[in-house]
Amino acid sequence: MTELATKILSGDARSLARAATAIENRSAAAESLLKELFPHTGRATVIGLTGAAGAGKSTLTDRLIHELRRENKAVGVLAVDPTSPYTGGAFLGDRIRMLSHHADPGVFIRSMATRGHLGGLAAAATDMALLLDAAGKEFVLIETVGVGQDEVEIAKVADVTVVVLVPGMGDDVQVIKAGIMEIADVFVINKADQSGGADRLEREILALQSLSTRHDGWVPPIVRTVATEGQGIVETLAAIRSFLVRSGVKDRAVANWSLRLREMLRERLLEQFANIDFQAAAAEVAARRSDPYTITNAWLKKWLA
Repeated sequence: MTELATKILSGDARSLARAATAIENRSAAAESLLKELFPHTGRATVIGLTGAAGAGKSTLTDRLIHELRRENKAVGVLAVDPTSPYTGGAFLGDRIRMLSHHADPGVFIRSMATRGHLGGLAAAATDMALLLDAAGKEFVLIETVGVGQDEVEIAKVADVTVVVLVPGMGDDVQVIKAGIMEIADVFVINKADQSGGADRLEREILALQSLSTRHDGWVPPIVRTVATEGQGIVETLAAIRSFLVRSGVKDRAVANWSLRLREMLRERLLEQFANIDFQAAAAEVAARRSDPYTITNAWLKKWLA
């Protein structure tokens, strides 16, 4: 085993940061490192937190960290931010909302840029979660960027998905539009101290739940929080654990890895076809001198030869 892998398994923060950078940059060494670390993963609980921008996801994440640290749990956090057009790095840097944990060796927080990847989730998030898992983090919290309808991708990574809504921001409409009813394992109505709004939003969620049932039979609980005051955090963790202890969670892991393997194969195929002149092929198709089926079959035949 390489020295870097050994240090990561021992929880060394510097080595963890170096490896995180390599993974996010998709460096050649990152895959070899992940191969070494993979047998040591599978122990962490990955919690996804998603919802509209301004719903208070970062504050809620901060409070969840506090509560988990009170239980002496090692925590890793991935805060997925929009990409800076100047540096290519994380633009918002949600770590500034979690500064109270910067000196805690039991917490590792990393801001990640989406780098144009849809779904509110960085392309390297799955690999980064595996890295934190290998480093001994018992809980990995992934906070998405808050882009609205594309955030459903978090469900492909997380063991449990928490959808954070807030009264008065049209979140009830977003629930309908974004397919969030399908991915939410727990609903959190944050800023629930706003008079009347929380009641109306809860009624909307309950009405939508009455119209459809999940294939696994789970009815996502609705938890009210005021994250800035620390209210409802214990209840949120209890709801998360309620979902995790039920049967069927292992089936979700199989489903998630099935999707991830497909994505990895797609990425490898695109790498193999990196030298193809797609523009010239597109011109042939547009001019009807060839058809897309013949062209793609020829590419596959060449790749499989």
